[in-house]
Amino acid sequence: MTISDIAKKIDGRIVCSEEKSTEEVEYAFSSDLMSDVLKVDRENVLLITGLANLQAIRTSEMSEINCIVFARDKKINGDIIKLAEETGIVLIESPFSVFRISGELYSAGIKPLF
Repeated sequence: MTISDIAKKIDGRIVCSEEKSTEEVEYAFSSDLMSDVLKVDRENVLLITGLANLQAIRTSEMSEINCIVFARDKKINGDIIKLAEETGIVLIESPFSVFRISGELYSAGIKPLF
């Protein structure tokens, strides 16, 4: 599923790196614990989180996660957007809960990591 399709499915808005919206995502992972995110060892992974800070971007970069969905209508600030653009990570804001986003994407065929 493309990042653009994912954004539509979860009523999301791509806030940066929109030029990568045609890239495919195969797996998704939901977590607010960045120590768990560091254990991710797959490609084409999307992170679903409610943690809207610079650490989410830095951790995703280390884990080679190319797209982050921020749940519960979290608004992303300029510093986060700037760092995500520098690292090439797509950011999506969604009004849905982490649980609902996970369910919507799972039912659309995105695979869980665990």
